[in-house]
Amino acid sequence: MNNDRHLISILMENEAGALSRVANLFSARGYNIESLTVAPTDDPTLSRLTLVTCGNEQIIEQIIKQLNKLIDVVKLIDLSETDAIERELMLVKTKASGEQRAEMMRLAEIFGGRILDVTEATYTIELTGAGNKLDNFLRAVEKDAILEVVRSGATGIARGQKALRA
Repeated sequence: MNNDRHLISILMENEAGALSRVANLFSARGYNIESLTVAPTDDPTLSRLTLVTCGNEQIIEQIIKQLNKLIDVVKLIDLSETDAIERELMLVKTKASGEQRAEMMRLAEIFGGRILDVTEATYTIELTGAGNKLDNFLRAVEKDAILEVVRSGATGIARGQKALRA
C-alpha cells in the first residue's frame, strides 16, 4: 500500500450531522478525502465511516488527532498501519455487441466479475476487490467501450482478532 495513502476506519455515533462534521474537518484544513463510505453497524446507534486520504506522517497524525476530538467519534483506526482487508465495489456498464460480447464476458470472468444486466448492446458488470484490481479492469477494457462507471469507495477491516468496537 502507498505510504502516503491511508485507509482510516471510524466508529461514530449514528447522529444527524456527524458525517458533516468529519467532512468539514477535512475541508477546513485543506485535506482531501479520496473516498468515503459510511453505513450503520450491527449496533443501530453506531455507524462505521471509512475514508481514504493522502498525506505524510505528520499530516495523517494531525488528521487522526483532530478526528479523535470530534464528539461523535467513538474510536478510530488507521488500517494502513495494520494487516487489513480492503475492498471496493464497482459497477461498469460497457458496450457489448458483436465480437465485443465475448471479449467483455472473458474480461469479466478473468477479473472475477459478474454480469448483472444484459441487453442487445450492453453488459453491466459487478466487480469487487482492492482498488488496484478495479483500476486494472478499467485499463483492460477499451476506453470507448465503457459507458458508465460507479464505484463505492474503499472499505476495510483488520485481519485476525483485532476489531474496532465501542
